[in-house]
Formats: sequence, C-alpha cells, structure tokens
Amino acid sequence: MFIETIKLLFERDLNRLINEIEQYQNESDIWMINKNISNSAGNLCLHLMGNLHTYIGAIIGGTNYIRNRELEFSLKNIPRKNLLASIKATKAMVHQSLDKLTEAQLNAEYPILVLAEKTSTVFFLAHLTTHLSYHLGQINYHRRLLG
Repeated sequence: MFIETIKLLFERDLNRLINEIEQYQNESDIWMINKNISNSAGNLCLHLMGNLHTYIGAIIGGTNYIRNRELEFSLKNIPRKNLLASIKATKAMVHQSLDKLTEAQLNAEYPILVLAEKTSTVFFLAHLTTHLSYHLGQINYHRRLLG
C-alpha cells in the first residue's frame, strides 16, 4: 500500500514540476538568478532529477546512474524541452524502480547512509517526497516572482 501511495505522490509532484517549467513565459527566465535568489529553477530541476536518479534509480532500481551534484548547480541554459524530457524519464524510472521493491526491502534499512543517521527505506522515500515538494515550492515561487 505504501509503495502505491508514494508512487502517486512522486507522479503528482513530477507532473507539477513539468507544469511549472512549462509555465515560464520566457525560457531564459528558467535560468535567472539575482542577489536574493541563488538557485535558478533550471538548476533546482537538475538537482531534483539527480537526487531521484541517485537515491531511487541507482540505489533501489539498480540503474548505473552516477551523480555529478556539482553540475546540477553549475550547468546553465539547457533547453526547456531537454528539462521536460528529463523529468518524464525520471517519472518512468521512479515507477520502474519502486515496482521492484518488496515489503521486506521497504521496511529494511535504506542501503546507504544519507541523512545524519540510518533510516528505513520507507522513511527515506517519505523524505525524498518532501525534498521534491520543498524544491517544487521554490520553483513555483521563482516563476511567480519573475512573472
């Protein structure tokens, strides 16, 4: 039951992320920063994709994804269509990876230490949904500030 719920939450918020990126009137605004905004929506989007591909794709799903977190915040001006394609690919990966989880794995300790202390996989997946939601809110605010 939890796996289906968490999949629905990821699906909902990744669809919201698509909607946010699509709503930027000027594509260049996706990458805009100023003295009060240190991360652009584009970089937050890349960060979210890297985060999910690492902690769900590579660790749970067994993909060969290798994260370069520094690039998530330093790459600029990637076309909107590429960001949207990345989000859609991430949605598919999340579903495929979570479909592999058994109840025993879900309740077991998450395979690597990420937070300050060890957690269960179920706790860490809940954490990942709140991380996505947090940055989604930042992207929404960024877009509305520029609109």
